[in-house]
Amino acid sequence: MSKADIAAAVLWAGVTAYAIFGGADFGAGIWDLLAGGDKRGERPRELMDRVITPVWEANNVWLIFILVIAWSAFPEPFAAVMTTCFVPLSLAALGIVLRGGAFAFRKMSVPLTQRRLHGGVFAFASVLTPLMLGTVAGAIASGRIPPEGSGNPVSSWLNLTSITIGVLLVSACAYIAAVFLTSDSRRLGDEELTAYFRRRAIAAGAVAGALAFAGLLVLRADARDLYDGLVGSELPLVILSALCGVGAIVALVRGAQRVPRVLAALAVTSVVWGWGLAQHPEVLPGGFTIEQAAAPDGTMTLLFIVFGAAAVWVVPALMLLYRLHQRSLLAEPTD
Repeated sequence: MSKADIAAAVLWAGVTAYAIFGGADFGAGIWDLLAGGDKRGERPRELMDRVITPVWEANNVWLIFILVIAWSAFPEPFAAVMTTCFVPLSLAALGIVLRGGAFAFRKMSVPLTQRRLHGGVFAFASVLTPLMLGTVAGAIASGRIPPEGSGNPVSSWLNLTSITIGVLLVSACAYIAAVFLTSDSRRLGDEELTAYFRRRAIAAGAVAGALAFAGLLVLRADARDLYDGLVGSELPLVILSALCGVGAIVALVRGAQRVPRVLAALAVTSVVWGWGLAQHPEVLPGGFTIEQAAAPDGTMTLLFIVFGAAAVWVVPALMLLYRLHQRSLLAEPTD
């Protein structure tokens, strides 16, 4: 395995981590949007605030990691994506900024009108960001980003494939968030909220599964090479994702606690790696391969040193944070 392949694998591991942890973060904002009015949605929103507060900033570490690896290891494809998809990427960045600011200000605001305003911005941005990121993924998957970065700034991401993948990503975020929130509700001993989020997890899982099937049909018509890879060499991962998704729903119906989280994470992981391996060895379909796009050998060597430092220092710290959070060992925030 070459240095370029190793860098691509590490990059995809970061994408997987962001899809799971960042996806659950965005998904909580989606359920915040759908929680209802002030009275009806008060308790679900309180739980979501309690669950998100310790980890929402840490989850964006994965996004920073992805960006650093992408522009360092594969600078030309990175530039092509950034140039062609400037509009959706700018909207996604705006959503991340607005979401974080609104989440913080809502907790500090006293007047109801201000809390409603900040809550609305937080919820809207939680939908906007994964939707835009999904359209960029669709632009890459369907080969609409040329190597020189001169793709159409509108049709590259406003097309059936991109919109389908964007909506699928939003539904996947809602699904994994509802599964995690079901487990959090049970851990905190709230049976009413456990049932509340279990119902939503089952519904979101069914919607995400239907959209994933529809996405395959869209890829068959619009991105045939990727479709052939998914139903060919990577079919086991597609099947694994479907089985994990169905298994998570069955486990939720039966009231299992930890199994749904594991299966939901595996379902998302299988989709992410199925896409990556089906597109391999191309970084941009019809453009660069991994080897062609790789940075010079010296840059790769320095990048691996950074990998090692992150593996020794940052990743264990994040894992410790998540573990302490799951065991309710972190101090509760004060007013």
